[in-house]
Amino acid sequence: MASRHHLRKWSAAVSAHSDALDLEPKVFDQKSPKAIAASLKRSAEHSHRRKGSPFQSAMSMLTFYINRAGRKLPASRRRVLEKAKDELRHDFGRD
Repeated sequence: MASRHHLRKWSAAVSAHSDALDLEPKVFDQKSPKAIAASLKRSAEHSHRRKGSPFQSAMSMLTFYINRAGRKLPASRRRVLEKAKDELRHDFGRD
């Protein structure tokens, strides 16, 4: 079984070196779901490292962040991030 330290390194490595997106700094710390979605959309559309569509890449990175935070993510923050998913769907015309 992998140690906790190893798991932390794994998720940090995925964030830093994945082929998904080059994120803007502190994108997930923003208070507005619209601002988070807009930043992810910009990153996805301008990234040359992504493998899927811009929508898939942006949604995957947001979901990865939420899942990585797990139980440590406060409910209020989770609501903002879940609302950002709705905003992403709207921004990409996937409502």
